[in-house]
Amino acid sequence: MSHDLLSTALTRDAHIDVPLIGGAMFPCGNPELVAAVSEAGGIGIVQPVSLTYVHGHEFRAGLRYIRQLTDRPVGLNALIEKSSRRYRERMSIWVDVALEEGIRFFVTSLGNPAWVVQRAHAVGGVVYHDVTELKWAQKAIDGGVHGLIAVNDRAGGHAGPNSADALLDQVGDLGLPVVCAGGIGTEDDFVRALRLGYAGVQMGTRFIATDECTASDAYKRAIIAAGEEDVVLSEKVTGVPLSVLRTPYVEAMGVKVGPVARRLLRGRRTKHWMRSFYAVRSGIRLTRANRDHAGRRQFWQAGKSVDGVGSIEPAGEIVRRFAAAARAASS
Repeated sequence: MSHDLLSTALTRDAHIDVPLIGGAMFPCGNPELVAAVSEAGGIGIVQPVSLTYVHGHEFRAGLRYIRQLTDRPVGLNALIEKSSRRYRERMSIWVDVALEEGIRFFVTSLGNPAWVVQRAHAVGGVVYHDVTELKWAQKAIDGGVHGLIAVNDRAGGHAGPNSADALLDQVGDLGLPVVCAGGIGTEDDFVRALRLGYAGVQMGTRFIATDECTASDAYKRAIIAAGEEDVVLSEKVTGVPLSVLRTPYVEAMGVKVGPVARRLLRGRRTKHWMRSFYAVRSGIRLTRANRDHAGRRQFWQAGKSVDGVGSIEPAGEIVRRFAAAARAASS
């Protein structure tokens, strides 16, 4: 008898049935999608900028709306990179409100998670941190996190430099559960990650092509039609490489920043200002592309798991199908 692939440190930490995280997405993480992943037994993650600025919910009201859709656990994504003071203050408020509203699972990224860990731990919450290599994992452990989300070279968004296998070799023996983020599009991918020793997976791209996701029809069709060779890294969105679909719009715009921008992005005194500038500009671009149902803008984030996406279906059905595959592989 094989061990139960569905019983992992992630399911225990997050109080869920299926070791599957519906990754936080900007701009695609609408409340209905977050709730559908959680309701089916995984855990949907709220991206606060997406919830408030893209989908138009006052933050606390948005969390309460999600709670009306499901009584299962949901999580919060806290991007904690050093940026503007105003953004840092807003993120601090969002974390406190989330805790007040009963959220106990947090995914942090891009900075020192210690302050989130301190607040979450005080009320029995847990924090998993995004890492792309060993040095960031060690810094996260120094910050007191409870788990690691290993972002590999097949991920959407800001992908890492390492394969899923190589990254697990780097961070798998540090004493914390590790979640695989990147390249998970099919049941076989899910089962393989769990058999490798991952405590679960995080999926974003696969959940864009779902009934609940409010992304444009053009975006969803592009996800279905794409193969992994259609995913390229563009510096034009955030200033650092971001995985997007190669479309005529992206090709015409180019994928590299100019020499002046590159110098400013690397400067000790200018890099945070430049990243804030790119974040605002990219937020506008991505939001407009997400709402462009005619598909004229064609500026769409995606990971290489597009290879395994063949149809638009309910998010809950994906979670249930993946769970069934892991259950069968455990017997």
